[in-house]
Amino acid sequence: MPYKNIVLSNAQGVYQQAPKQSQFYIGFSTVNSAAIDSRLYDLELIKQDIINNFNIRRGEKLMNPTYGTIIWDLIMEPLTPEVKDLLTQDIQTICTSDPRVVPTQIDLTEYDNGYILELTLTLTNTDQSTKIKLNFDQEAGLTAQ
Repeated sequence: MPYKNIVLSNAQGVYQQAPKQSQFYIGFSTVNSAAIDSRLYDLELIKQDIINNFNIRRGEKLMNPTYGTIIWDLIMEPLTPEVKDLLTQDIQTICTSDPRVVPTQIDLTEYDNGYILELTLTLTNTDQSTKIKLNFDQEAGLTAQ
């Protein structure tokens, strides 16, 4: 004998499925400790991964000496055509190492304390794109806008 009889008046409402999320990539970030939710999706996750790569000087990551960028080694060098080509190749390598995006625009400019990098990235096999502006400053480090 059952403990209780439960009668459902609207059985269709009980079996409704929650809508599916349309995110391709799901991850998390611990950078912003003030954020309530640390989950990142799609382009926001990819942006954070690329920013992480630009935060590390090449050769600093344990067991992966090719990870990181050479920008920190050349930060106070004048932006001659040779240095600009070297940095552009490094930026292109970092961006294309992530198979989720394709870099569609790379602009590198010089200012008093470092470089400003403006990137446009397009999510592979979609028409979604995002822009990232990174300031590489000798004193303040890397800041993203």
